[in-house]
Amino acid sequence: MPFVETNGINMHYEEKGEGEPLILIMGFGAPGALWELHVNEYSKHFRCIMVDNRGVGQSDKPEGPYSTATMADDTAGLMDALGIDKARIAGISMGGAISQQLALLHPQKVQSMVLISTWGRFDRYATIVYENLKKIRRVADPGDFMELLQLWIFATDYVEANADGLTEGQEAARKNPDPQPQQGFDGQLDACINHDSIEVLHTVTQPTLIVVGIKDIFTPLAFSELLHEKIAGSNIWRIADTGHACHWEALVEFNRRTTDFLLNN
Repeated sequence: MPFVETNGINMHYEEKGEGEPLILIMGFGAPGALWELHVNEYSKHFRCIMVDNRGVGQSDKPEGPYSTATMADDTAGLMDALGIDKARIAGISMGGAISQQLALLHPQKVQSMVLISTWGRFDRYATIVYENLKKIRRVADPGDFMELLQLWIFATDYVEANADGLTEGQEAARKNPDPQPQQGFDGQLDACINHDSIEVLHTVTQPTLIVVGIKDIFTPLAFSELLHEKIAGSNIWRIADTGHACHWEALVEFNRRTTDFLLNN
């Protein structure tokens, strides 16, 4: 299994495809392998590198505190270890917050960005939601907790049409022999809660595509609209009838449009 030492941790990653590098950064609680259905398309054009962020997957899971800046430094160190001077970056949710920090702290390493279902700063509502997720996970059955997350991240039409698949996901969570430890989960959520890039996003100059589901209740449309306002020259794609997991709910169109952006930027 491929690992690199970076920023005080062992970081796990997977690769697929050849060409110019594309770094793919997943959201909280999820390993990089969950990019698989996107990488099936991206790898036709790019050397895709899917990372396990600190706190999840096969990467180290130290005690906190974590921050999106720290995780951006983790990714920068991974790039250095792999001999990658500059890459295209795509980040989902927490991964989008990490991507922002990578562009802000290591701008020379970022060619362009796709920011999906993410934010520049939480409001009180989002902060309370994430604080409660930490508390609920400590006491909930893993399958029940997965069901709660599914209700938050998928739009109603998707839930209606994919009930069997969602139930399978809940059972997989119950049977997972190696779940994310609470310290990794809490550390990642604290990083989400404390991420605040709004006042410096005007310094981002890389081409940026912002993608958001119109029905996202987890990181609402207004968060992406503010990113679009602050990042000069950015484009925003608002996907109708989708939620936080718009990249799954509109998979084929998502892959097509994000691939087009990455190929042209």
